[in-house]
Amino acid sequence: MFLSRILPAQTSINDVHVEPREVVPSPPSAAAGSISSLDDARLPTIKTDVKLVLVPVTVTDPNERFVTGLSRDNFQLFEGKTPQAIQHFSREDVPVSIGIILDVSGSMGDKLERLREAVNQFCEAANPEDEFFLLTFSDQPRLAVDFTTSTAEIEKELVFTQPKGRTSLLDALQMALHKMKDAHYGKKALLVISDGGDNHSRYSERDVKGLARESDVMIYSIGLFDRSMPTPEEMLGPQLLTEVSEPTGGRAYTLGSPKELPAVARHIGLELRTQYVLAYRPNDSVHDGKWRKIKVKLMLPRKFAFLRAHAKPGYYAAFR
Repeated sequence: MFLSRILPAQTSINDVHVEPREVVPSPPSAAAGSISSLDDARLPTIKTDVKLVLVPVTVTDPNERFVTGLSRDNFQLFEGKTPQAIQHFSREDVPVSIGIILDVSGSMGDKLERLREAVNQFCEAANPEDEFFLLTFSDQPRLAVDFTTSTAEIEKELVFTQPKGRTSLLDALQMALHKMKDAHYGKKALLVISDGGDNHSRYSERDVKGLARESDVMIYSIGLFDRSMPTPEEMLGPQLLTEVSEPTGGRAYTLGSPKELPAVARHIGLELRTQYVLAYRPNDSVHDGKWRKIKVKLMLPRKFAFLRAHAKPGYYAAFR
């Protein structure tokens, strides 16, 4: 489905279009490209020395379909209230370093087949050059598969996975964010799938939320929660996943049925491939370690005001 018009001075109508919609439910809380000229997609991080800040951006219509084909002139970027010059722009599909974090606690027993299918769908939607690691968690997190470009290794590991134990979600996130330091690509993302809140971690919510906010890793989460007789942890689960995911530029999906898992996982995989990446050098280069707010606006004709841009809300400046 093509958008009918776009400002000629901004981009060609033949380039701008809406990707066909995957069959995916609209999430009750849904928070979220490439740089062709930046060293073969090995992008600088968004936190380190602030020489270059990278901002992945997802553009969607009201039906959560991805809008591609926009140009640099269709975006305006602010740090705080100050406009920033977009010095690098890309809409290409570049490789991503991805961590898949799966809940294999005892309560996942009747959901495991859908979980395997969801991972398969997510991997099928990925760039062939993406690299993955697999981390599973129950009583403790475990690195099941180290970084690999072979999705078959991920799928093979899941065949032998047996659910048991409790849910150490926060410990798993801490381990995954630390593991991302070994990533080969500058664009990084985590996919977390869990059916409950945390009930067995050593790390606190505050620790992990702070670590996620400081990282340059987008966190996408899918929560499956018992709506009939939820435990106290499950009642807090959706809020926990949302508060971990959205500040990173990712999204949190809360599902009512495991049947929806594969479609949502594929939708997330496609989002990672249709993002734009904006890069800028901040006008204010003070290295004070403080949080800097980011806002991305779309510069489009009024008739396209229904389109929305989603990006991370900010980053931490580094200390000298």
